[in-house]
Amino acid sequence: MLRIGVLGCADIAGRRMLPSMARQPLVEVTAVASRTPARARAFTDRFGGTPVTGYARLLEREDVDAVYLPLPPELHAQWTLRALAAGKHVLCEKPFALRYADADKAVCLARERGLLLMESFMFLHHSQHARVRRLLDDGLIGELQLFGSEFGIPLRRESDGTHRRASTLPEVAAYPLRAARLFLGPGLRVAGAHVRAAGPHGPAPAGGALLTAPSGAAAQLAYGVEHAYRSGYDLWGSRGRLRLERAFSTPDEHVPVLHVERGAGVEEIRLAPDAHFTNIAGVFARAVLDGEDFTPHTEAVLDHARDVGEVGVGREADLLDAGAAFDVQDGHMLVGGAEGAFQAQPSPAAPQVVSA
Repeated sequence: MLRIGVLGCADIAGRRMLPSMARQPLVEVTAVASRTPARARAFTDRFGGTPVTGYARLLEREDVDAVYLPLPPELHAQWTLRALAAGKHVLCEKPFALRYADADKAVCLARERGLLLMESFMFLHHSQHARVRRLLDDGLIGELQLFGSEFGIPLRRESDGTHRRASTLPEVAAYPLRAARLFLGPGLRVAGAHVRAAGPHGPAPAGGALLTAPSGAAAQLAYGVEHAYRSGYDLWGSRGRLRLERAFSTPDEHVPVLHVERGAGVEEIRLAPDAHFTNIAGVFARAVLDGEDFTPHTEAVLDHARDVGEVGVGREADLLDAGAAFDVQDGHMLVGGAEGAFQAQPSPAAPQVVSA
């Protein structure tokens, strides 16, 4: 069993990850750290473990083999480096780093110490995406020509009637970016991207990107944090089209539905529910406990950090230091001289329902 300490009492930790870890027999939460003692105690009362005041003190504990790190993105690199230096494996929320140099430094340290550094892209471990991959490989829609994805979340209404963001643009943009790499493979290049410089509730509320793959296929991505909710992707092939909603924020009980268009026909393929948070906790634990090769996980961290830099969503962390070229025009930050915010829409035709 892998003994995990939690650095920070973020919403995603209490709402999704720790309840899922409690259902994963390969892991045990042994400690939870917060700068506020009462918050750490509230988490351990629910999920077990010892409450710890201060992140550094948790890293000193001998009953912690690995840490789960759900702190804000700007703290990911700092505390990952400290955890690795303390000899702990790390499962870090996405995006791991807003600067490629930070990701490279952490990956080098993880390799040097023989430790696992893994980015918590839980959606990748939902079985619905593996099913989509198999359908593509079987030629259901022919040769993939275009991948389109959008992820937008609405403002959160506070008890005093004000609104605030539930997330940051780098966190939200991470999902479509990683999904594009999942289906188009390595070697993606950014043909154009834009980030809106500011909105009513803070900096960088929206962005988009156009990417190209070595195969000639393209990806059109859009993301935002002051938007009506959208979470899906669309794959357009030479002989058909496939659409998946609730692709990224999928409740455990949700029944995924694939919308497939071929010729004049439309069908729905219903899939089984799955628990991707529980799954990723198991993948992380098995990699450590079974002594697996950590290279695919660490390489994925570097690849995604490169993507984040190239599309400009790390602007809040002064990504200019990493060499990104920005031109601010009319409230938008243009990266690479073009805008790439597009959305692919499913056909409204009446579907035929098919169970998986």
